[in-house]
Amino acid sequence: MSLPSADRGDGTYANPVLNADWSDPDVIRVGDDHYLTASSFGRVPGLPLLHSRDLVNWTLIGHALERLEPAAEFRTPQPGRGVWAPALRHHDDRFWIFWGDPDRGILQINAPDIRGPWSPPVLVKAGRGLIDPCPLWDPETGDAYLVHAFARSRAGFANRLTGHRMHPDGGSLLDEGKVVVDGDRLPGWFTLEGPKLYRYDGWFWILAPAGGVEAGWQGAFRSRGFFGPYEERVVLEQGGTAVNGPHQGGWVRTASGEDWFLHFQQRGAYGRVVHLQPMRWDERGWPVLGADGAPVAVHPKPALPPQPPAAPATDDDFPGGRHGRQWQWTADPRPGWAPQHGGDGLRLTCVRSAHGDDLRRVPNVLGQRLPGQDAVVEVELELPAAEFGARAGLAVLGDAYRWIGLRRAADGSVQVVDRFAERAEPPPRTGRPVEQRSAEHRFGERPAHREREAAPPRPAPGGRALLRVEIRAGGRCRFLCDTGDGPAPSGLVFTATSWGWGGALLGLFALAPAGPGHAGTALFTRFRVTPLS
Repeated sequence: MSLPSADRGDGTYANPVLNADWSDPDVIRVGDDHYLTASSFGRVPGLPLLHSRDLVNWTLIGHALERLEPAAEFRTPQPGRGVWAPALRHHDDRFWIFWGDPDRGILQINAPDIRGPWSPPVLVKAGRGLIDPCPLWDPETGDAYLVHAFARSRAGFANRLTGHRMHPDGGSLLDEGKVVVDGDRLPGWFTLEGPKLYRYDGWFWILAPAGGVEAGWQGAFRSRGFFGPYEERVVLEQGGTAVNGPHQGGWVRTASGEDWFLHFQQRGAYGRVVHLQPMRWDERGWPVLGADGAPVAVHPKPALPPQPPAAPATDDDFPGGRHGRQWQWTADPRPGWAPQHGGDGLRLTCVRSAHGDDLRRVPNVLGQRLPGQDAVVEVELELPAAEFGARAGLAVLGDAYRWIGLRRAADGSVQVVDRFAERAEPPPRTGRPVEQRSAEHRFGERPAHREREAAPPRPAPGGRALLRVEIRAGGRCRFLCDTGDGPAPSGLVFTATSWGWGGALLGLFALAPAGPGHAGTALFTRFRVTPLS
């Protein structure tokens, strides 16, 4: 099951069409099917793959990247690193995904089918700070190109786009590259990034945002030749709407010949939610997005066959101990974290960890995206692990976090515990562009605050509890626990925060103090996310 679709059931849809953190989306059409991928940063598996027939109703069908490299670094959470801003393309009967790892360079994988098998990653261009790549195979000449941006935090500069000729096999570049758009030479433009490259109507087109994710705009650039010169225009900005900084995304033409643009909006703890904008061409051949350049809130759906309402799944009964596609680990997983078994329910091993008092530092948190609407999250938990200090729970995890769950006490009893940790320090307040304010540092460079009690421990008879979080506007989270006599509030309201570049996660975990031997397991059953009435 999932939360409600953006489809209003009357021939219209309401934005956002993906109301959770699907950062930096890119979209293509193959036949009657539309596919979307998004940034996954340090979560595993990476590169989510979504499918839709009408651009409004989406389902998650898998992931393209099973693990992150280098393995030694991604054994621990790296929320601001890993997979940044992928580009998805279909060429020569294959699916292609290019992305930037800001610490390694530009990588590429490909597959004959969207569901795989996907090839091992190829490093197309090595270098720090290389991000937001997008390839183009020119249908008119057969030449191949690639454009990318730069991350100031690694490269030392940003606000420019570099173009390359690319080998048609997508595995290497044929030149040293040339700056094709220099934002420093465009009055009023800054933090130019996220380019998507197209060929249309005799022009090379680069659709790219600028101005930062919280207050920027979407630009269009066109040139008769790939290496320029390019002329520019702002084609989507907030205007008088509530959609701040309409940011990077992708253009797609449907089978019926309509043009549409999917982009994200930064919404704090909810991450980067995805909007769908109508797109047309003006009399001078420039794209016009939304309602004459401003985002739409409600709009008629694309002229495509009606589809049943759908949204990416959230609920899970964990049949056979297997978790659904919506879940990702916060680092590369290791064998034995989630052993499969004959019944329903997720059995998590209480992993021993020296960082067990800080969920931001342990790798065995299984998470899914915080819903972007008011919602109730519930999961049933049993803690059979008998070792003192073994614990498990439900967390809202970000730069600050809170969790509620069960812990084995020294006398052998099981207690309900409610704990939190504050953000290490607030994002710096500087005059620099928003793009670099909050997450350019590597995770772990700043000391994190240790856990503290949000409420005193209390008995959990039978070692079982129903854990509940009520999420309201602004990411305000109310934690509750039911040990058999009804849900009881626990502690004060907690306000969720983003985590690195992404939104907060709903996390399940099981831990134990450092030491030898197996520490037992915890059992999670009936995970549900429902609208909060």
